[in-house]
Amino acid sequence: MNHESPIVEDVLNIPWLDFNLSNVLMMFVASLIVFILGVAATRNMKRYPRGYQNFMEWLIDFIKGIIGSNMDWRTGKLFLPLGLTLFAYVFVSNMLGVVTNGVVGHTLWWKSPTADPGITLTLAVMVVVLTHYYGVKLKGGKEYTKGFVRPLPFLLPFKLIEEFSNTLTLGLRLYGNIYAGEILLSLLVGLATSSALGALGAAVPMIAWMGFSTFIGFIQAFIFVMLTMVYMSHKVSDDH
Repeated sequence: MNHESPIVEDVLNIPWLDFNLSNVLMMFVASLIVFILGVAATRNMKRYPRGYQNFMEWLIDFIKGIIGSNMDWRTGKLFLPLGLTLFAYVFVSNMLGVVTNGVVGHTLWWKSPTADPGITLTLAVMVVVLTHYYGVKLKGGKEYTKGFVRPLPFLLPFKLIEEFSNTLTLGLRLYGNIYAGEILLSLLVGLATSSALGALGAAVPMIAWMGFSTFIGFIQAFIFVMLTMVYMSHKVSDDH
């Protein structure tokens, strides 16, 4: 597991601007896959869906159920594209490292982008920023700001801490689960390539863990979207 990351430092001669090329590559791959799936879902649409269209409509209903369990649908329908995109992107990202890991020399190029804390925390920050944006958009700046001092003004510091903790937990929960799964898969791959006996001993555990990792990838995508809608409902719904 002593793999290095392909990092380009001091881009444009800016001391703090570094890029992990593996992260850039994997985010592009995940985005491309989600885009292709989205385009494929809207081509040759039929009144009575079958096959892939039927699956996509089930997925849309699944996301609608998540949103509807957290807020009124009249408000929640605005966030259906967000929830669908987040679920697809996070799930695809989770699966990329389950399929395979790509190592060139000692440099790790192919992995799950969600196995990097920088990416998951960035997703979490984007989600929290969006909750504030829609809170102001739907309630108005004055009314939204009042929510931070209700029901008592002294709760303001605690509510600010809550925003910070929500961001950390949303990002680190996803990262921890996916990274741990990839570590174990890498150990099993190392055992399988060590010898013929190792390959025989690692085959069944590897298949079982890949299946379990797929389940975990789905659950983590579900939890990420669920928490996103919980946080969103706290900002846009009047009953919170």
